[in-house]
Amino acid sequence: MKHTTPLRAAVAALLLTVGLGAADAGAAGAAPLREPAAASSAAAPSASAGLLDAMRRDLGLTASGAEERLRAEKAAAVLEGTARKAAGGAYGGSWYEPSTGRLVVAVTDRAEESAVRALGADTRLVRHSAAALDSAKARLDTLGAPPGVAGWHVDPRTNSVVVTVVRTEREAPAVQAFVERARAGGPVTVAETAQAPRTYAAGTVGGDPYYTGNVRCSIGFSVHGGFVTAGHCGQAGAAVRGWDGSAMGTFRGSSFPGDDYAYVAVHSGWWTVPVVLGWGTIPDRLVRGSAEAPVGASICRSGSTTHWRCGTVLAKNETVNYSQGAVHQMTKTSVCAEGGDSGGSFLSGDQAQGVTSGGWGNCSSGGQTWFQPVNEILGRYGLTLHTA
Repeated sequence: MKHTTPLRAAVAALLLTVGLGAADAGAAGAAPLREPAAASSAAAPSASAGLLDAMRRDLGLTASGAEERLRAEKAAAVLEGTARKAAGGAYGGSWYEPSTGRLVVAVTDRAEESAVRALGADTRLVRHSAAALDSAKARLDTLGAPPGVAGWHVDPRTNSVVVTVVRTEREAPAVQAFVERARAGGPVTVAETAQAPRTYAAGTVGGDPYYTGNVRCSIGFSVHGGFVTAGHCGQAGAAVRGWDGSAMGTFRGSSFPGDDYAYVAVHSGWWTVPVVLGWGTIPDRLVRGSAEAPVGASICRSGSTTHWRCGTVLAKNETVNYSQGAVHQMTKTSVCAEGGDSGGSFLSGDQAQGVTSGGWGNCSSGGQTWFQPVNEILGRYGLTLHTA
């Protein structure tokens, strides 16, 4: 981060971890918004007044309900890996159930139910294993999808591959043909969405983002030597300017479509800190790890346009069909976002989850947003997350 006044230094440092191209935390639909993987255990989330306020606003919770949910989600995140091992080949996926505050694990064999239940998880008997569903989803990834198909992902709750289509395009011949080919490869459920996904790039406007060319995006998370962000924000070799317009760094790696992630190395005069900007809604957040939150868990986002927003994890490993091409292994959320939020930070408690990619809708009428998991980015470029 560049030397400057204490306030600007704090903002810049936070932006290095926030991201979501010119938008502030929140999930908006599935469009790369110019703007983590599991650890063995998750650090206890710090339930600040601002975080509880955001969860009350966006999730309809009371302060005590938000605190209890954070505790339950932390326990579920720790339990998920152990339960997967206990289920073995019978594992059919898992999710956090807000109504009970417990992790639900799907299994294909009754013989494995007792072992999983003994760990403290609820179980559901299903027909298809997670491995079988992943294989069916992988076959879909080899197909070319028409614009009316928004994306597809494995849904453990329906024990199927969910293909999401734009409501007004559902009867289009190309969409119907894609769905028929998808069903030939495995169990498929069709869902509808109001709009097609799009990226959330924004022109050069005020705020505390970073800039490349005439594009404004948000910083995701600090890594040692730079930060991670969305790949659609810039190509490898592109120069990056900081919030004050001065030279900040260079894209050292970038992938989009197919993936939507990038690594920016910062120049001398800038440094990295394990912080995500709270934008005055909550205190700035320290990043302590990257333990992956389960489906159903609450999650919040920070970005330079819409600031701090919260919602829930809806699906994982979804292929999102942007107009520029399909992007794989994305996580879908109910958080809103808008243009310029691309690249920004998704957090669960104090655990980094990913960088904002895109979505549909906005933070006035609602929508959905996808992020690229941060642990995948770290592994791809051999980076180390900067943690407190």
